[in-house]
Amino acid sequence: MATTKSSGTTRLGRDSNPKYLGVKLYGGQKAKAGAILVRQRGTRIAPGKNVRRGSDDTLYAAKEGIIEFQTKRKIRYDGTRKKVKVINVL
Repeated sequence: MATTKSSGTTRLGRDSNPKYLGVKLYGGQKAKAGAILVRQRGTRIAPGKNVRRGSDDTLYAAKEGIIEFQTKRKIRYDGTRKKVKVINVL
């Protein structure tokens, strides 16, 4: 007896569901407290003023305000500098 079907099954064909990552609210838009601003894997965009980071690196507004994006230079532990995108709610 064959252990697989006679038509033959493929080991391919599996695909994960979409995760819908990315920026949800852009600069100049109003954000309510608790509104999701960015869904991301890792900290591509860093949290700034009135922005908190969730356990899955999601950034959300801590207070109501207007969203602002900016770039900052961050000094790493080894002394090198890196440009970092920061999101603020003002």
